[in-house]
Amino acid sequence: MTTPKVHKPTKSTFHFPKSAEASDATPASKAAKPRQSARVKRVDAKTKAAEIVKRAAEAVAEEVAVKAKAKSEKKESVKKVSAKKEKVVRDSFTMPKTDYDKLAILKKKCLDAGVAVKKSELLRAGLKLLESTSEKRLLAAIAAVETVKTGRPTKSV
Repeated sequence: MTTPKVHKPTKSTFHFPKSAEASDATPASKAAKPRQSARVKRVDAKTKAAEIVKRAAEAVAEEVAVKAKAKSEKKESVKKVSAKKEKVVRDSFTMPKTDYDKLAILKKKCLDAGVAVKKSELLRAGLKLLESTSEKRLLAAIAAVETVKTGRPTKSV
C-alpha cells in the first residue's frame, strides 16, 4: 500500500474547511469508503462552497428586501398622517367686547352639554355653518355685523 503524498499549501491554492461530517468520521469508516480521486473531492468542495455562498447571498437579499419593505411602509404611514394634518396658521383679529362675551357664553353652553371647546373651535364651527348657508343668508349675516377699527385697542384708564 502506498501512502498519499502531502503537498505544502501554496498561495495559489485554497483549502476549503472540512465539513462537520468529515471531522466526526472515524479512521475505520474512512477505510471502508472507496477512494475518490483528488479532482472529485475538489469539485465537491467547490460545489459545496458555491452552495454556501448562494445561500448567504439569498439570506442577505431577503434581509435587504425586508428592510426596504419596512422602510417603504413607514414612509407611507408618515405620508398618510401628514396628508390628514392640515397646516395651522396663527392669526390675530379685533372684535367688539360684546362679541367676545358671546364666545364665553357659547363655551359655557357647550360645557353644560358635556363638550369642552376652545374659542378657535367655536369660530371654526361658525365658519362651517356660514359655509353651509345660502349666499343670500350669508350676505345678510355679513350686513348685520358692524365694522370695527383694525389693530390693537387703546388702553383704557
